[in-house]
Amino acid sequence: MLSFIEKQFPVSKVSKESYKERKANNGQTLTGLGKWWGRKPLVLVRATILGCLMPSSDNPKKDMDIFLKIMSMDDKGLELRKSKSFTAKEMYELAIKDKKLRLKVGEWFDIDGEKVKMAPGVNKKEVELAVFKTLGYDEKISKCIRPEQLSNLDEHTWNEINHHLGTSASNLQELIEQLSIKRYGRNVIVGDCFSGGGSIPFEAARMGCDTYASDLNPIAGLLTWANIHICGASEEELEQIKRFQKEVFDKVDYEITQLGIEHNEKEDRAVSYLYCVEADCPECGVKVPLSPSWVIGKGTKTIAILEKNGNNFDIKVKMGASSSEMKEAEQAGTVAKNALVCPACGQSTPITSLRKDRKDENGDMVYGLRKWDKEEFDFREDDIYNERLYAIKYETSEGNRYYRHPNDRDLENEQKVKDIVAKNIVSWQEEGLVPSMAIESGLETERLYKERGWTHWNHLFNARQLLTNAMFLRISLENSQKLTDVVSLLGINKIIQFNSRLTLWTPGAGVEKPTWVFYNQSLNTLFNYGCSGLKTLSTCWYFNLNQYETNKNSKVVLLDARHVKSESDIWITDPPYADAVSYHELSEFFIAWDKNLFNKAFSNWYFDSKRILAVKGDSDFSGSMIEIYTNIAKQMNDNGIQIVMFTHSDASVWAQLALIMWKSGLKVTAAWNIATETGASGLKDGNYVNGTVILILRKQNSDETAYLDEINGDIRSEVKTQIESMQALDDKEEPNFSDPDYVLAAYAASLKVLTSYKKIGELDLDYELNLAINNPSQSQVVKIIENAKKIAYDCIIPTDFDSYLWKELSHAERFYIKGLEGEKHNNYQISTYQEYARGFSIGSYSQLMANEKANTARLKTPTEFAMRSINDLPDFEKSILRTVLAAIHIGIKENGIPEKGLSHIKNDIPDYWGSREMLKQLLLFIKDTKDIENMTHWAESADMAEHLYVLIDNDHI
Repeated sequence: MLSFIEKQFPVSKVSKESYKERKANNGQTLTGLGKWWGRKPLVLVRATILGCLMPSSDNPKKDMDIFLKIMSMDDKGLELRKSKSFTAKEMYELAIKDKKLRLKVGEWFDIDGEKVKMAPGVNKKEVELAVFKTLGYDEKISKCIRPEQLSNLDEHTWNEINHHLGTSASNLQELIEQLSIKRYGRNVIVGDCFSGGGSIPFEAARMGCDTYASDLNPIAGLLTWANIHICGASEEELEQIKRFQKEVFDKVDYEITQLGIEHNEKEDRAVSYLYCVEADCPECGVKVPLSPSWVIGKGTKTIAILEKNGNNFDIKVKMGASSSEMKEAEQAGTVAKNALVCPACGQSTPITSLRKDRKDENGDMVYGLRKWDKEEFDFREDDIYNERLYAIKYETSEGNRYYRHPNDRDLENEQKVKDIVAKNIVSWQEEGLVPSMAIESGLETERLYKERGWTHWNHLFNARQLLTNAMFLRISLENSQKLTDVVSLLGINKIIQFNSRLTLWTPGAGVEKPTWVFYNQSLNTLFNYGCSGLKTLSTCWYFNLNQYETNKNSKVVLLDARHVKSESDIWITDPPYADAVSYHELSEFFIAWDKNLFNKAFSNWYFDSKRILAVKGDSDFSGSMIEIYTNIAKQMNDNGIQIVMFTHSDASVWAQLALIMWKSGLKVTAAWNIATETGASGLKDGNYVNGTVILILRKQNSDETAYLDEINGDIRSEVKTQIESMQALDDKEEPNFSDPDYVLAAYAASLKVLTSYKKIGELDLDYELNLAINNPSQSQVVKIIENAKKIAYDCIIPTDFDSYLWKELSHAERFYIKGLEGEKHNNYQISTYQEYARGFSIGSYSQLMANEKANTARLKTPTEFAMRSINDLPDFEKSILRTVLAAIHIGIKENGIPEKGLSHIKNDIPDYWGSREMLKQLLLFIKDTKDIENMTHWAESADMAEHLYVLIDNDHI
């Protein structure tokens, strides 16, 4: 029995809901518990599990309708999820745009100039619902809570669901149990052997599934266990956690207050500290404080001003700076383009020269900074770099905050802290209260010693940070219960991110505080950084506790995926791929602090990042993945499903993954692409997309052999069948599938045919895998996938565009027209244009784009092109489409006279009469941008296109 996800999937809606969840940032359910890199959206996990369990019937449209109801993504579900109200003015403006509601405007609203209010006696809720129903999906969900936040569906909806599925559920957990029994005879087990941040096991447990979760990394194990048991804690357990957090925090607060190290002479308390690195200018010998900018706070208009004093600089802090002073401070940074810029002599020195990095006689790089000893916590006087405190943010007893540069009292406090740490650092390391772990060299970690000379993890923390962090750890260790031990681990791991030499100071208005170490997936050394006072750290220690009911029939273990021996019905994995993130290295930032508490909470787990076993994107990658997925295929019953999530999009990577799965005894049954673009930075450069491909697989149980010449026809037929079935299911008013989805479906269709056989006669899978990795152009599997893409692009002709005329267009023209079609459907994702570029073999398309940012990408309009040359795309520059766009621009520019545009067309196109059908087709396509709400920037061009169409249509010899 095929599952729903193997036949169809609401790609567009799940993408939009995933994006909404991503944009919630710290409001996401699991981010409050701790940092992990690349958690999958919970709504995607929920949709995937439901899609695996829900059967596919002979009524696919009804299946989709029911699936959306369960996910609360249908009209009724969105009404139930609606949480934000409209203002009277918002409702008025929306009602005016709708033809039916426009008639009710006079009845519903009182209008006085620009002021709009509800008319007396009108039921605002009824009007609001009527207006809400007119919105598109994107606008609706902006007013809604997320699907996971809806407590339940209404009774009528459950009746519809149960009638179609033959169930009797009244909530999601009951439905999952009943669908599980129908499919497997018992409650489903969902497994994940790369659990990472734990979103897959958590959402499975919240849905009522039994779960198995494993990971090689102890921090991943910690987070996964916490997701299920802390987010799933009872009321009594939550009260216990809150009491414990307060007791620990109050004790730390008491000790710091007794020491007096955060209070100044007025008894005001420090909220934040700002430090910077210093270095001698090699040109003039003056010691220069280093920072890319001297703006401290944009909201408070606070800046640091450098004043030369002999061979040094004093740093003065000024609040309430003028606009010109703010601009000057922004531009007065002493680090620019990876070089020291000396404000005394004006000379620039590359940072690598400053550090005395050089090559030895063998050409090997020698890094010039002194390597720190294990017990050190500060730079030495004779080091190339030194460090200084240059600003403190204080809060008065009345709650008023202000900045100042450190005075003698502040410097005395600093020295007191350093003396305490110097006296205790060795014993603290022996007791495990501060790190003593060496930094092992790696892709991410090697820069720590290259750029600062740091050799041990404690070096990433200054004296004040070591003291505060150690206090939390020491007092937490006095506890004796596993639940609160885990809470301590989570709290300390959050604290060290806001209290490290790698903690970025963010000067933005409304922020002005230290922010995450991991603002991307790297360990970044900083020239200036923020240090948190205890008051700032309170939000880390008292982290968000969201309470949910979770199925505690879950198993969380630390284990190499090659050695998993627990069977699951559905395996959902998000494997590490091509070193996009070095999880094993980054997690050591936490591991260095966590050993004592971790061993106490999880005595049967190891506590080591297991670098040697981690899957890396090197020559062993394919072998490691084949070992892992061969094992996981064995831990799955014959009716089981595997879902593999990944974020790569080109044919060679697809071929690699497909061959890995094929060699692991699995076959492809479907694939879907969920766009989750946020425009966030972090991933390394490379072929990564801001979205998630979900590949659906089952056990390979065929003994048949086929030959390439036999299956090429099957592949063409499968691709066309797949795309036609998707097109038949699509909602023309609000499309579910975009062109990249059809291309992806073509990839999957080709692999579905290939992997349905035990082997392909002339294909050596090991050799093919090697080619796919090292020489993709020679790989037969890559060629098959590329050919499937071409078949797909032959099938996805724009609506109402003549297929014969479509074939006459150049690749660059097709790229532009398909992009414009996407915009008509409110698709502004840059990944769509990237896929078009690959599909139409376009090398560079930047000259065609007005914007290339995620989710706001769009093409240039005729007026934005004007008469500029498109040098990067000669095929486009010489095309009929380019002439049409230029003609529209000319007609607009010449006071709206379309005849001027027509003259340009006749002069530019040698065979004007033979090209009239193409010209009319292109003008009609552009004209149809008219009156589309999100296409107002095309309104003028659409009008001119319509005028030109009429002239050409009525033109006769």
